[in-house]
Amino acid sequence: MNTRLLSAAALSAVLTAALAAPAAAAAPAGASAAPKPLTGVAVYLSYGKGYPVSRYEPGKGFTKLGAMPMTGQFSASPDGRKLAWITGKGYVQVGDGRTVTTAAKGAGAGAPCLTPVWSPDSRQVAYVVRADSDAGSVTVVGADGKGRKKAGTTLGVCHLAWSADGRYLAGYAGTTEGVYRLDVRTGKTVKVKGVGLANHVQSLSPDGSKVVVAPLSRNAPGGDGSWPGGFRPAVVDVATGKKAAIPVKGSLVGAFYLRDGRLVVRVAGRTANTLVVLDKNGRQVQRLTEPAAARRQALLQIVG
Repeated sequence: MNTRLLSAAALSAVLTAALAAPAAAAAPAGASAAPKPLTGVAVYLSYGKGYPVSRYEPGKGFTKLGAMPMTGQFSASPDGRKLAWITGKGYVQVGDGRTVTTAAKGAGAGAPCLTPVWSPDSRQVAYVVRADSDAGSVTVVGADGKGRKKAGTTLGVCHLAWSADGRYLAGYAGTTEGVYRLDVRTGKTVKVKGVGLANHVQSLSPDGSKVVVAPLSRNAPGGDGSWPGGFRPAVVDVATGKKAAIPVKGSLVGAFYLRDGRLVVRVAGRTANTLVVLDKNGRQVQRLTEPAAARRQALLQIVG
């Protein structure tokens, strides 16, 4: 090992610089660390044989988490490691590796759009209770089946999304006539302004003020409620109905809010899709290429 001794003058200069550095490099008050770049970890659904749901991780490839149930009612956890689904008998089941737990019974079954949704911390699941009306009662239960409680009643029962702050759930009406946001603290529901018809809710902003939806034109078919492989996203302000511009070129086939407020936009490609990451001001901060095998697969989660 080569060691070089400093002269007294040089040592004095180094110590002086070191003492001055903290003041010069100190972060402004209230400043927060920049969010970590995405690595490309995500969960996908293939509509091929067996309908596998898989976690993709760069360098490791795809790992199967399970399969879409015949009811079509399922979701992947935000941490990208667990699945929740509804059986034909209305059981809410949770799969974590090889362990399957029945967390609740009595869920609405037989309608693909009545998907359960995971809480932001991947510890709870919200689902719609079996009902004979358009409005549905939403219940929250721990993944272990404990702590079950009613969150409220809403017309927005389809493709539920949960805000990162844990306060709001949003879904579209089974008739496709609008999107509704449920406040799980108060049990109150509001209709999202500016959305006449919609057949998918992908995501909510962290504070629940904006929703990513698939709007429908008046004469467009509503579909059967299955999770879409791709859709033209609209970002809508819940209170005003104003649509936020998505400053990304190309054929957009999805958008997803991260916990820190960044918006990830999925752009279709000839051989592989691209994920474009925008900061809170709409500036592009990152681009990632999805695996080619996922080009025609549905994107269920982006793991930040």
